[in-house]
Amino acid sequence: MAGSPQYIRNLNENLIMDALIATGAMSRADISRQTGLSKPTVSSAIEHLIERNLVLETGRADNAQGRKATLIQFNESAYYVCGIDIGATRIRIALSDLNGEIMEYRTYPTLSVQSGNRAETATLDVLRSHMDDLLSENQLNWDQIRCVGFGIPGVVLPDSGDIDRIVAPLEGLEKLLSLESLSGAFPCEVILENDVNLAALGEYRRGAAAEDSNLFVFFSIGTGTGAGIMVNGQLLRGMGGLTGELAEMLLEEGHRLEDVLSADGLMELAKRQLDASLLEDPDSGIEALCEYLTPEKLFEAARSGETQAVQILKQYSQMIASALRHICVVLAPHLIVLGGGIGGNGDVLLPHLRQIVSDQFPAKPALICSELGERAVVTGAVQVALQQTMLNLQQESLE
Repeated sequence: MAGSPQYIRNLNENLIMDALIATGAMSRADISRQTGLSKPTVSSAIEHLIERNLVLETGRADNAQGRKATLIQFNESAYYVCGIDIGATRIRIALSDLNGEIMEYRTYPTLSVQSGNRAETATLDVLRSHMDDLLSENQLNWDQIRCVGFGIPGVVLPDSGDIDRIVAPLEGLEKLLSLESLSGAFPCEVILENDVNLAALGEYRRGAAAEDSNLFVFFSIGTGTGAGIMVNGQLLRGMGGLTGELAEMLLEEGHRLEDVLSADGLMELAKRQLDASLLEDPDSGIEALCEYLTPEKLFEAARSGETQAVQILKQYSQMIASALRHICVVLAPHLIVLGGGIGGNGDVLLPHLRQIVSDQFPAKPALICSELGERAVVTGAVQVALQQTMLNLQQESLE
């Protein structure tokens, strides 16, 4: 088919689509000038794109003289995509148009770990029902959804879409959340990816790393730990998709990084420090900090100037810096973006970390906090779903 009139026509249509997406509404004459295609070729291609509902005629150009030209624009509402973040504590769902603009965002309680075929089916039914409700409330149906991108806190094997390991709160759901299982539950194309990789992509396309075109690392610290590494806009995956699995990095005394830096690790550090302080000074007045301690309360206490909380997080920052130093020695990234439920507390952590980087690191990357926050993963999931959808639409025009 290559070289045939139909093939050439379809290539022209894709060229016009790219121009409209990049530039916005244009007249046929503007499209001709920008693409280098002849006016008859542009007119013919646009008529076919209108038939496919991928472009629209949208009013008249504001010409200074003469007859006002009809404007053509990409139809971002021709189809939609979704991103779903299945986290350790919450499920986050985003609905997006073909411009990647998130139209609707919802959060739900995370999936419960149940065993047995009936329980697994019920769990997927809950996930599907969340999506059904979202579409119904936006007057959409599944025929309009071209792709759903899923992010999970685990290692996704590139060849099979199986899950090799997953964060502790979701252990037991590996089979349920595999690509095969999810593809059977949703009536559209499904993409499955590691959540931190998606967060890195989200920050690169729409967040804190949007201006970085070389090498940056997204370092997520929360219930688990992990990194997404991007070089010139491409995610590094490595053997078995294991690039960025920092959880297995060994720190001082052979401790796994995730055991030390995760939310549980931070709470263990805080408990040790507070217990030692109480033994040393029973009248120190820190009982209130000890009671029902959570990472959120610890950070709030530090923001309020509580000396013990500040000291705990200063020591914790030293441990984060130890991990960052290993990353910097190997990769020398231009930028490191901190994210996750704990890493996102940049107002408390970044001053300590930046000082350590300045004083001790041979390679000194810029160190900033996530702009997207809890939406980083779903934003990346939307981006991979959108990328696949646009590729499919181009390939469909070539068939």
